[in-house]
Amino acid sequence: MDTEQSRETVIPLRERINFLNIPIDIVPEEGLSLVINELVQSKEAKNIVLLSLWDLLRARGNGEYRSYVMNADLVIPISQSLVSGAHFLTGKKLIRYMPFNFIIKLLITLEERKLSVYLLGGKPKVLKKTENNVRSTFPRLHIVGRYEGGFKNHNASFIIKAIKKAAPSLLLVGKGVRGKEQWIARHTTELNWGLRLWCSDIYDVFTKKKRHPSDFIFNHNLDWIGICFQNPLRFFRFFPYLYYKVLLLGYWLFKREKPTQ
Repeated sequence: MDTEQSRETVIPLRERINFLNIPIDIVPEEGLSLVINELVQSKEAKNIVLLSLWDLLRARGNGEYRSYVMNADLVIPISQSLVSGAHFLTGKKLIRYMPFNFIIKLLITLEERKLSVYLLGGKPKVLKKTENNVRSTFPRLHIVGRYEGGFKNHNASFIIKAIKKAAPSLLLVGKGVRGKEQWIARHTTELNWGLRLWCSDIYDVFTKKKRHPSDFIFNHNLDWIGICFQNPLRFFRFFPYLYYKVLLLGYWLFKREKPTQ
């Protein structure tokens, strides 16, 4: 008789590493919903960051933005350069997410639990169309409020009170909000518990005003070509990219990289 018993392999939901002194989370796609549910169930304020290479470099040099990233509860890499760089320094394999796909997965997870979202940012027509599209795509997800971007500072307290009263499970912030991600950081203690996420073009993508790259293009790291042709000034990012490569070499030579527990 076979006396061996099957054992389940315990796979961590996520692993946080220290990469160039910036935290990044490794979250397998099959565990993403579990991680999101874990954050929501905590009934605490949880900030999520979609981190690009340029965001990482900015976090290394900007005190306020650095604090926002360092204190984030989930830091998701969206650049292939972060994946290759982290593997070079730490041997770890990051899981890269397309921002649009990540947010869709996030909304699906919230809808499954019949939770809620508040939409902040974007132009009035774009925001209204986004609301309609989200309602039709995620019928069990409650949209508990929306407010367009471009609002003045003296209106911020009114908006914050409205968000706090609505108590959304997710505050989704798009472009048009002064301060961008840092608006969340500056008002984090005034807002209610729940997830907070900034993504600049998400409302334009939802309304098909702007196309997101296909999975094939994204998975083959070709999305940067379209981004540069949409904004030719981004070709000049070659110089900070070169700095990034030198930085990687410097950390590798001096063995400064240590994993974060």
